[in-house]
Amino acid sequence: MLKNKSAIVTGSTSGIGLGIARALASQGANVMLNGFGDAAEIETIAAELRALGVQVRHSAADMAQPEQIAAMVAEATAAFGAVDILVNNAGIQHTAPVHEFPLEQWDRIMAINLSSNFHAIRAALPQMQQRGWGRIINVASVHGLVASVNKSAYVAAKHGVVGLTKAVALENARTGVTCNAICPGWVLTPLVQKQIDDLAARAALSADEARAKLLGEKQPSQEFATPEQIGALAVFLCSAAADQIRGAALNMDGGWAAQ
Repeated sequence: MLKNKSAIVTGSTSGIGLGIARALASQGANVMLNGFGDAAEIETIAAELRALGVQVRHSAADMAQPEQIAAMVAEATAAFGAVDILVNNAGIQHTAPVHEFPLEQWDRIMAINLSSNFHAIRAALPQMQQRGWGRIINVASVHGLVASVNKSAYVAAKHGVVGLTKAVALENARTGVTCNAICPGWVLTPLVQKQIDDLAARAALSADEARAKLLGEKQPSQEFATPEQIGALAVFLCSAAADQIRGAALNMDGGWAAQ
């Protein structure tokens, strides 16, 4: 379905981003991977995607650095001829009460989880407008819709992503460029696994008990969403069937936000 299209997926060397990159590549899209990690492991991922018959590049651009984001978009455009699909997925987390929240952590979360979306969209959007087709998908979070304690920066940033999504969608409402947000609940990624491990250590629980407690507090389905499911939703948002889905915040959260 996406043959001859090209995508950038930020934060795509693991977790949700990798699931989205795999899904797009499986539909024929060339992919610019982005993220940190072991060079050999990243090359293994790239080789896996190339085996699907698509072009794959990797950018180590730091999503906290606007000039590196712009350079990544320029590199993908030069390599593939265009950036048709932009998936803003990169994100970090830090938990602490507001009055104890480290200032540097607040600034870094805002830079990576929110501002990077703006900088990437600003760099990629003009060529989408010029060609009359584009898909911008921002991976927000259920925390872009509801809040949790000790996550003030993450919640604020993800609410900002949902707002940015709406603004970009409205500005391009009469064009072939759409902008939407995916809002996952608990997804078993390295980021969430760290929270499970921290909970287990803090509460003297086994890994299974900590996992059940984490889900039980928020996610009525009692099941994690998967990177593959989120990847499938991203592919759908790139399809013609989603032409009139604009400015939506689609939660894939096992019922979390329905409570």
